[in-house]
Amino acid sequence: MQFAVVGNPINHSLSPLLHNYAFEILGINAFYGRYCLDKEKDFRSLDTLGLKGANITIPFKEIAFSSCDETFGIAKKIQAVNTIVFCNNKIFGYNTDAMGFYECIASFKFKNALILGAGGSAKALACILQEKNIDTTILNRSSERLTSFRGFETYTFDSFKPKKAYDLIINATPSGLENSFPIHKEQLIEILKQARLAFDLVYGRETPFLQLAQSLKIPIQDGKDMLVYQAILAFEIFMQSQGVVFDKNLLREAMKNLEL
Repeated sequence: MQFAVVGNPINHSLSPLLHNYAFEILGINAFYGRYCLDKEKDFRSLDTLGLKGANITIPFKEIAFSSCDETFGIAKKIQAVNTIVFCNNKIFGYNTDAMGFYECIASFKFKNALILGAGGSAKALACILQEKNIDTTILNRSSERLTSFRGFETYTFDSFKPKKAYDLIINATPSGLENSFPIHKEQLIEILKQARLAFDLVYGRETPFLQLAQSLKIPIQDGKDMLVYQAILAFEIFMQSQGVVFDKNLLREAMKNLEL
């Protein structure tokens, strides 16, 4: 059985390490690789690669949704998919980002959240935060993507003037991969001042967003734990689709304890 993570850029992804480690620990004969795709046309040829399933990352989560024959759970609501399985010549889509993220912040009891970015990951996070009664605002460079966030307070970078304090600030943009700030530094300082946590979905590096928060004495967290939690959920979906029975407790313990 072959699985993979798909996106662009993709070389930084730790998903192959997590999933291949799980296969080894559980004694499952399978392999998890990675594919860097250039454009939408390449994504639509995924079903020719012989994969049983894939995780989808930037920038293909919304394209993945439109490519699915059927979607489930929160993926249907937010129209963004980060996990797909190929079965009986059909593509089935799921989203494990939302619960993977919430596992990371559930103990904090936040009241107000501000999400920077409006892509597929931002949709998943906004949806789960709203479900948990956390007042959530979306801030994005352009207004076009904000139309997907009905029922939320939304602003473009240029139009945003904070009217309240946000105790959770989430960078859901890929700015950290480019070693840049998601918004102007001065604007970010104002936003961060009263935060209780600065969370960046990028993992494996201290991004400019996290460095700035740390300089302001704001607690920080990168996306590593979220990666692990969503990977556990995706792995369970993959194996269930193939009828593979395994020890879920062993999987969770192994993935959480793996040094990344």
